[in-house]
Amino acid sequence: MKSYAYLFAPLLTLAVAGCASTASPTPEKPLYTQLTKESGGDMPATQKDLLFKHAELHWQVFPETQTIAGHAVLRFAAKAALTTFSVDLDRELPISQIAVNGQTLSANQWQNPEGREFITLPQTVAQGAEFTVTIDYAGKPHQAKHAPWDGGFVWSKTENGQPWIATAVQGEGCDLFWPCIDQPMGEPLVADLFIKVPAPLIAPSNGKLIDITEQDGWNTYHWQVQQPNTYAVALNIGPYEELQADYHSKYGHQYSMQYWYLKGDKKDASVLFQEFPKQLEFFERYIGPYPFWQDKMGVVNTPHLGMEHQTINAYGNHYAKGIFGYDSLLQHELAHEWFGNQLTNENWDDFWLHESFATYMQPLYAEYLHGKMAYDAQLYGLRAKVTNKAPMVSGESKTEEGVYDEKRGPGQDIYNKGALMLHTLRNYLGDEKFFRAVRELVYGTPNPQPGNFKPIYSNTKTFIAIVNRVSGEDMTGFFNTYLYQAKLPQLVSEREGDVLKIRWQQTTGDFALPVEVLVDGKLFTVSMPHGHGELVVGNADRIQLDPKQKLLKDEPYFAEHQAWTKAQKEKAVKAKKATTKS
Repeated sequence: MKSYAYLFAPLLTLAVAGCASTASPTPEKPLYTQLTKESGGDMPATQKDLLFKHAELHWQVFPETQTIAGHAVLRFAAKAALTTFSVDLDRELPISQIAVNGQTLSANQWQNPEGREFITLPQTVAQGAEFTVTIDYAGKPHQAKHAPWDGGFVWSKTENGQPWIATAVQGEGCDLFWPCIDQPMGEPLVADLFIKVPAPLIAPSNGKLIDITEQDGWNTYHWQVQQPNTYAVALNIGPYEELQADYHSKYGHQYSMQYWYLKGDKKDASVLFQEFPKQLEFFERYIGPYPFWQDKMGVVNTPHLGMEHQTINAYGNHYAKGIFGYDSLLQHELAHEWFGNQLTNENWDDFWLHESFATYMQPLYAEYLHGKMAYDAQLYGLRAKVTNKAPMVSGESKTEEGVYDEKRGPGQDIYNKGALMLHTLRNYLGDEKFFRAVRELVYGTPNPQPGNFKPIYSNTKTFIAIVNRVSGEDMTGFFNTYLYQAKLPQLVSEREGDVLKIRWQQTTGDFALPVEVLVDGKLFTVSMPHGHGELVVGNADRIQLDPKQKLLKDEPYFAEHQAWTKAQKEKAVKAKKATTKS
């Protein structure tokens, strides 16, 4: 996925140098507009009264010219009387025709000035009524130069020169290649995807495969997916081979595991495929049923690093062998089937609900496989990356890019800081209460069973309310401190005679996390009502606060390390420039 992929950047750089495929040269194209570049934000007035019931999306993909032709049939229900509405589509994909309920519109009834298609209805649509809009478009879609960090199409080739194509559009959104409502809550209830590609290329995509038709040297793949996350709709095209097996769930049912890999990679692909049931067992044990069991648990090898495309997660980690005994990228993207696809944030301001939980699943899985040392080691690596430049949640409507902005937004803290906050919360609540709260957040019920839940939207306040109820206490001060302010809480102590006095600083509201204290080798737990506590330590020689690192708190040595690392990088850049000039 775009955001988590930065953890693998050094590995990716090395792997690409020796990988079997190389990306095609990137032709210069006009930059997309600011509106197209950003996903989310305030829902526009021309979309807020639309219920997106069905998307029928047809694409014909032309690898040689790096172009597409699209035909979209979108069915909406009006939540209020409508005379106009809009959908989002990159203006680099010119529209040739629009029809509403079969009636072709004249050119003056629609316009796309900045990447949002405004459409005037032939007649008013009454509240509760349904209508269908058909949009035909074609062109050269925006090409991602460094997917998934920037969005668009990836036009690559395999070692023997065959097309290898993918889309990744998390940051910029679905409007880069289909007319959609580019908002987290803009999911269609059902989507039918028709992907037409030159034979014998294969096109794995979201949901379940309905059929494949072949005509005049073209294969058309028809996939159907229930309530797809908007940016998770994905095209994947290449000379794939497939591994398939059934997973027998602890919930008493079974579903298909599928992996599409490039020819020649079967040995590595088979090793990776062996991880699928192990990871599914972990998630179903700790969180709950795999949400999309009626479709498949699918993964496809892509020419970019990865992305959480619902039921067809993109994987391009070059079969890396990590020190924790599993493929972290594969596991992170699979985590998003629960945190991102089953549970979707209502607004990008709540993006931490996707990324903090998905990131925390890696140390949890390391603990599941290898025990506490592996868990602690992964968490400590995350702690070194926390920056605290902006609150993880602002309380205001945000675009996806606004959250990722390292200057104005929390950036990577929604991964690292959020995961460590969850580590702290788990230690405070205990496993039973912590995972009960997580399950209710993800499924909307504390007892999820296959068939009794559907994908849901949620937000930060909902999770806080769940935790308050499950814990039986008001945890608002905890979340205000970790989510709504940038700085971390600071733990301060001082000795007065034989008493150690401890207090929390830099906190918002009643922050009362208890603190473990190691006194000459003996462990004590100090209650901290209203953020203060004390312990009789006598003439103890060695005192250590929070010796097991259960609490996310301000630690100056991490900031010192970050400053030193930054200085070393700047020196290296200056040295390289000086060498180049000489």
